[in-house]
Amino acid sequence: MFKEIWDYRQMIISLVRKDLRGRYKGSVLGFLWTFLNPLFQILVYSFVFAVILPTGMDKYYLFLTVALIPWIFFQASITGGSTSVLSQKDLVKKIYFPREVLPISYVTSCFVNMLLCFIVVFAVVIISGTKILLLGILYLPVIMIIEYILALGIAMITSALTVYFRDVEHILSIISMIWMYLTPVVYPKERYDNLPPKIKFVMTHINPMTPVINAYRTILYESKLPDMSTLLEALGLGVFFLVAGFFVFGKLKKHFAEEL
Repeated sequence: MFKEIWDYRQMIISLVRKDLRGRYKGSVLGFLWTFLNPLFQILVYSFVFAVILPTGMDKYYLFLTVALIPWIFFQASITGGSTSVLSQKDLVKKIYFPREVLPISYVTSCFVNMLLCFIVVFAVVIISGTKILLLGILYLPVIMIIEYILALGIAMITSALTVYFRDVEHILSIISMIWMYLTPVVYPKERYDNLPPKIKFVMTHINPMTPVINAYRTILYESKLPDMSTLLEALGLGVFFLVAGFFVFGKLKKHFAEEL
């Protein structure tokens, strides 16, 4: 299966380019929306959690930015990725190709978009005057790959399920909103300390995005090196979801054409 996917790598590249080019096609500002969308979200959340409901965090705008950009990638991957097969139903019904190409290309497109948005992250870090360890910068690609693996695994599951159950797309929109507030994106991880032990365990160890967000923030906000145990925990969860994703997708893809 993986050899076949590799053989269709040019198709993946073509679909990624098509998605990136068509994302803001026809809009006046076009490609600039890649940066404006996250910037406006950062401004809104910063106003809410620094002015209306203050968290007491120093340089909250930086605290938020380094976590929100990766979260936007993850959220886009699982919500938009859920319709990656459904949106290409004409292609699925007409020609043969490994169906895994569709969620892979969509998540990869979102990943490239996140990389571009990291221009905003580094700009905010520089403006804040925060110094980052050089070794910490070298950790970032590792964290990004771990998050990519996690996002792809979940997108594989949701994209396959959406073919059979169209409500999954709408349910995911609600789940992703709740998931964000269960993850320390807009608030510090120390808030977990006030929770009952069992709930705290779920929030910190079962929630796969918690160690990922904490790793980004440790490097870019706290100017420290991430805890290796945290990275290994995130990697383990990512691999688990990726294996589960390919397994579920492989089982369900056999009847995609019929369902579509």
